[in-house]
Amino acid sequence: MTAAITGWAHSKFGKHSDETIESLVVGVASQAMKHAGLEPGDVDEIVLGHFNAGFSRQDFTASLVLQADDALRFKPATRVENACATGSAAIHQGLKTIRAGSARNVLVVGVEQMTTTPGPQIGENLKRASYLPEDDSIPGGFAGVFGKIADAYYQRHGDQSDALAMLAAKNHKNGVGNPYAQMRKDLGYDFCRTESEKNPFVAGPLKRTDCSLVSDGAAAIVLTDLETAMHAPRAIMFRAAEHVQDFLPMSKRDILLFEGCELGWQRALKNAGITLDDLSFVETHDCFTIAELIEYEAMGLAKRGQGGAVALSGETAKDGRLPVNPSGGLKAKGHPIGATGVSMHVLTSMQLCGEAGDIQVPGAKLGGIFNMGGAAVANYVSIMERVR
Repeated sequence: MTAAITGWAHSKFGKHSDETIESLVVGVASQAMKHAGLEPGDVDEIVLGHFNAGFSRQDFTASLVLQADDALRFKPATRVENACATGSAAIHQGLKTIRAGSARNVLVVGVEQMTTTPGPQIGENLKRASYLPEDDSIPGGFAGVFGKIADAYYQRHGDQSDALAMLAAKNHKNGVGNPYAQMRKDLGYDFCRTESEKNPFVAGPLKRTDCSLVSDGAAAIVLTDLETAMHAPRAIMFRAAEHVQDFLPMSKRDILLFEGCELGWQRALKNAGITLDDLSFVETHDCFTIAELIEYEAMGLAKRGQGGAVALSGETAKDGRLPVNPSGGLKAKGHPIGATGVSMHVLTSMQLCGEAGDIQVPGAKLGGIFNMGGAAVANYVSIMERVR
C-alpha cells in the first residue's frame, strides 16, 4: 500500500447532549492534526464520514471540518456515507487520493450524533440501511433484520444462545479497559444469557445484550503517503485495504454466508501476504452478536456452522489464540454510525504502537479490521502494521 496513519484522535462514545455534530468534528480534527505533528495548512484534502439518515438536521456537513482551523479554508472537503461502514468508506476515499498522487496528507473524520433523536425515529433511521421494499415491514427496525438472520441461523445450525451470550460477555469484559467506551461494565455471562427485565428480548432470539449501543461520538485520523510518513512521529501502514459491495436485498443472497465479508478477508490476506494465523488481533463489526459469530466463519476462523463453538472455546478472548474486539467492540464501545470505521482504525493503531493501555494485546504486530454496512452489504477489511 502507499499510505499510513500518522496521527489520530477519538472522543468518548456515549450520550453527549452538550455537544453538536460541529463540536464533535472540530474536537477530533484538531487533536488528530496535532497528534500527527501536522500543520493545518499541510492538509491536502478532507473527508468526512457522516451517515446521518435523519439524525441531524444539518445534512451538509463536509465543511464543518474547516471550523477546526482557518488554515483549512479552501481545502477540498467531501462527505461520504456507506451505512454503518461510512467511516471506512471515508478512509478509502483518502487512500485513493493518496494513491493517485493528488495528496500527501488527508484528514479523515467520522462522526454521528444519535441520542438526541427520539427512540422510535432512531429505529426508522437505522432501518434505512436495509432494503426497504423487503425489510420495511420487519418489526423491530434494524434489530429486527438481524433478529431474522439469527432465526435463520438457528434453524440451519441449532440454538446459539450460549454462544451469543459468551460473545456479549467477552466484549463487555474487554470494554471495561477502554476509556472511550460507552459502557465500561463487565455484565458477565449469566446476565447476558438470561432474559430479564433489564435484558429483554428485542428481536427474534436477540436480547438487549446482543445489540450494539446508540451513541454519539467522533474519531479522526491523518493519512499520509509512505514516503512522507517515514519522517512522522509514527506510521501505521495499510498492508491491505479491501472493499467488497454486495447486493442490498437479502433475498438475492444466502444471508448466513456473509459472502462479501468472506471475499474481503480473502483478498486482504492475499494482498498482505499473510494468513489469519499471522494476525495479533481483530476488530470486527459486532453490531449484533450474531454478526460477530457469522463473521468468524466468513473470515475463516471457524468452519460454516461452527462460529458458536469458536465463541464458546475462548479462542477469541483477549488472552485467546486470536483476540477479537479487545476494545469491547461496538457492543460495549458504542456505535455512532459514521465514526465506527474510523474508531476501529484508531484503536488498531494504538494497539500496534503499544499505546492501548488496559486493552493492550501484548506484542501486537499485525491488526485486522472488518467494518460492515447494512446486513453484510458494504464490507471493508484492513490489515495494519506499524512501520515507524
